[in-house]
Amino acid sequence: MSELRLVYPMLAMVFLTFIVLIALFRSRIRMVREGHATVSYFRTFQGSQEPDYAVKPARHFANLFEAPTLFYAGCLAAMLAGITGWAVLSLAWGYVTARYVHAYIHLGGNRVRYRLRAYFIGWLLLLGLWVYVAAAVALRH
Repeated sequence: MSELRLVYPMLAMVFLTFIVLIALFRSRIRMVREGHATVSYFRTFQGSQEPDYAVKPARHFANLFEAPTLFYAGCLAAMLAGITGWAVLSLAWGYVTARYVHAYIHLGGNRVRYRLRAYFIGWLLLLGLWVYVAAAVALRH
């Protein structure tokens, strides 16, 4: 069953997505409570300008459905090919860690210099995961 252990870093990414969703939901409630928007604003997202505290979780939540889709696909490809050794697992957990650090920075103080580093490291780990899986598949055939 070692081929299934990649499900744990994928689950950790799902948890991160839910954490950011909660932050997004809380920021939107705050917008309404503070009078920055009415509930009807959220029908079309027109008529108000979102404050920074609401824009950051909205952008971050959307981003979690962009690059991480390649992560999920890479993990599934690795699982299907039976390539789930320590290298792939390390790359997967490294990517997840980079994404958590990126989220912490982005939703916190949002220091772009540090956020960019975490984001770039995440991309390098994701590329490494895909290259490793592709090379292992190629070497089998």
